Amino acid sequence: MISADDYVVQLIQDRNLVTADAVEAARSDVAGKGVNAAEADSAILDLLVEKGYTSWRDISGALAAEFDMEVADLSQVRPSEEALKLVGRDMATRYNVLPLNMEGSSLLAVIADPLDSNTMDELSRLIRTEINFKLAPPEEIREAIVAAYDNSGDVGSEALRSIFGEGAEVSIPGNDEKGANAEDAPIIRYVNLLITEAIRRRASDIHMEPLEKRFRVRYRIDGVLQEVENPPKRLQASIVARLKLMANVSLAEKRIPQDGRIQIKVAGKDVDLRVSVLPTVYGESIVMRILDKEGLKLGLPELGFFSDDQEVFMKIITGADGIFLVTGPTGSGKSTTLYAALNYINQPDRKIITVEDPVEYQMPGINQVQVRREVGMTFAAALRSMLRQAPNIIMIGEIRDLETADIAVNASLTGHMVFSTLHTNDAPGAVSRLVDIGVKPFLVSASLRGVLAQRLVRRICPDCTASYTPTEKELISIGMTAADLSETNFQKGKGCVKCHNTGYRGRRGVFELFLVNEEVQEMIYRNATLVELRRKVRDLGMRTMREDGIRKIAAGITTVEEVLSTTVEVD
Repeated sequence: MISADDYVVQLIQDRNLVTADAVEAARSDVAGKGVNAAEADSAILDLLVEKGYTSWRDISGALAAEFDMEVADLSQVRPSEEALKLVGRDMATRYNVLPLNMEGSSLLAVIADPLDSNTMDELSRLIRTEINFKLAPPEEIREAIVAAYDNSGDVGSEALRSIFGEGAEVSIPGNDEKGANAEDAPIIRYVNLLITEAIRRRASDIHMEPLEKRFRVRYRIDGVLQEVENPPKRLQASIVARLKLMANVSLAEKRIPQDGRIQIKVAGKDVDLRVSVLPTVYGESIVMRILDKEGLKLGLPELGFFSDDQEVFMKIITGADGIFLVTGPTGSGKSTTLYAALNYINQPDRKIITVEDPVEYQMPGINQVQVRREVGMTFAAALRSMLRQAPNIIMIGEIRDLETADIAVNASLTGHMVFSTLHTNDAPGAVSRLVDIGVKPFLVSASLRGVLAQRLVRRICPDCTASYTPTEKELISIGMTAADLSETNFQKGKGCVKCHNTGYRGRRGVFELFLVNEEVQEMIYRNATLVELRRKVRDLGMRTMREDGIRKIAAGITTVEEVLSTTVEVD
């Protein structure tokens, strides 16, 4: 297999940009210098340019003609602010690519090597945008990148340069910010900037990952990881140490995982971050979960309910007793839904107690208990004590075992309303899960009041939403035909600065909700199969998450791609 550079050498020779003698002479010269085979062709190209046999601009022209591309005159272009923000300075420098401007939902950029499909594909994946490329000589691109970002409002790059400068050496921070010396200040400022920017961009997590040659930083925004400007690799240890210090975990311990918490004030509001430190091959990886207390103030419509499902939901959560379960995988918004429900029913005449692991949010007017297994404060132990506090409503972070499930069932049968979560794929599966744990079917039948299964789909950005006509394939995938188009409102986000050109901003739930009535109770009592139970609740009007997602597509809330990637088809 020939290398890309060998291909270029042969191409410029075939196009008479250089003679065969010049190539042979350069090849002999490179071989005489002992250059290894992997780098020989690249060295030959450099030597041909250096000796004046050809130029990088001529090489770019030959490649452009071969691949039907245009050569960009970088002296005549000025990249747009939108393009520079989409591809940060660090990314542009690493891939030697200059973003120019947006053309609809696509980015126009300049690269030097059209044969490097891996770089082109990876860059498109990182910024989640289709890219059209022009060509230019590699050195011209490097110079244009420096000029473009030096004169741009690229906050991330400018902030990093102003904090670290060129060649700054930073020591590990001291025990507190007030006592930190001048060398510590850049690290402190960087960490503060990192957290502030994450909150500004509505990130739910900050991921700091040590790789072999770089220290990667990514934000999880609307459930999707997006890479941001990376700090210098040499500062990895100092940044990790600063974060461990803030999280109140051991600086000396680097062999085992550690968990901590950071409480800070950003833009006048208190922010909690749950910190996880994990040793990896290239250093300690840190993930910070941003606990957004504003999410607790969500009304039920903001969760994504349509009015009919919201009516059923409110009927269940305002009941006098029984168990209400929210199911779904990690990150599907179960806690947010339960907290929103508690916030809705939190009245002065009701006593609410929660037992959680960990307590993520402090809610006014609610008694919250932290599980501490090391001292014997398990879910079951906490629940037994809670019942002596005479609560009206109990919230259990998760039902994980028979002991916890038994206490929850007994509490619900003695006049308490119990909220909890389970890890199941759908709503009817919660019944089977409780039975599998060991709860007797007749107890499940007597105590269960309803089950909500949910997933999160990204919401179309309201600032760049636009109507579009779906393809026949898209219509078929969601069970529609062309005749249904007049009754639907298909929308897509074109991409803008506010949504970082993703076309999405924020998330909404898609739900599967059923109320346990007498027919369902009877089926649970006789231990009906999951298939029978699912068929019955469907007959009674329960929509699947896929069907609820299709309703949200038709309402212009989300897209076909989001629903198909998040939910499964159920017969």
